[in-house]
Amino acid sequence: MVFTFAELFQLTDEEEQILKQIEINRSVYTSQTEFVIERAKFLHHQKRIDIRKHPRFIAFPPHKHDYIEINYVYHGQLTQQVGQDEIVLQQGELLFLNQHIEHALEPCQHHDIIINFIIDPVFFNQMIQQFITDSGNYTIIQFLINSIFNQDNSGQYLLYRVAAVAEIQEIFQNIIVEMMEPGLLSEAKVKFQMGLLMIELIKQAHLVEHQPNRPTHHHLVFGVLNYIEQSYQTAQLSHFASENRFTIDRLSKLIKQATGQTFKTLLQEKRLNQAEFLLTNTDYSVEQIAYEIGYENISYFYRLFKTTKGCTPRQFRKKLAEVAN
Repeated sequence: MVFTFAELFQLTDEEEQILKQIEINRSVYTSQTEFVIERAKFLHHQKRIDIRKHPRFIAFPPHKHDYIEINYVYHGQLTQQVGQDEIVLQQGELLFLNQHIEHALEPCQHHDIIINFIIDPVFFNQMIQQFITDSGNYTIIQFLINSIFNQDNSGQYLLYRVAAVAEIQEIFQNIIVEMMEPGLLSEAKVKFQMGLLMIELIKQAHLVEHQPNRPTHHHLVFGVLNYIEQSYQTAQLSHFASENRFTIDRLSKLIKQATGQTFKTLLQEKRLNQAEFLLTNTDYSVEQIAYEIGYENISYFYRLFKTTKGCTPRQFRKKLAEVAN
């Protein structure tokens, strides 16, 4: 069956159940005492991103998430209290919420169609590195870095009044169709569309109504990620420290404080993501790929890849071939 947007106005099973109850059944959304909606309830089979229609006809009490959420108003409007601010989202507008912001939502009516994006912060790890610049002036990228590496659990949101931006509206409709009716390479298509969305939001930065606070050492995170992105084959902590007038010990502590990770872990993540890309998009041998991303010890690369990805590089490539066939 081909998905049509008219289906979004139909009652879901969840909404049918809601019409029979007075308040939210929290067990549907969380297993915790505090109302923290858990991504494990919705992201299955190692998925990093999914969408669901926001349930209408009932108020959602104050709650947080353990994921990054995007509220997109496909039709109608959505009224909510975000932190200390009351926000009314109109058709075509969107709101980014990090894991630490609390919000409460008023009931939606039949004509109010809200699409919630549930996104594991890890989904953005590789994506943001493509947008890192020395200037670090991209509001949306600052927000994502804060969400991924935020060590002080400060709640942040970004509100985009972009109903009149046709390019962004088209991107959201493409993503909704792809995720409501998944097919071959849907995951890759969604990642591509999310990349296009980041570009458009960077271009439309003047339409954002709330900017995230910059945490301490924010400039350092940008600098380290940019250095790794540009020089991952040969990157060394000592080189970055020398170029930026840090002692190695001091720099290590600052990176750990700002990101919760070590320089070595950040570098490995970039190299292994690049290895995945090369395994998927080239005919390079595993040995060539290891050298290409900066590993001279092939055995070490094999062990690291298997420990991190759950299979060897050859098994990873074999699985890709099986899916393609």
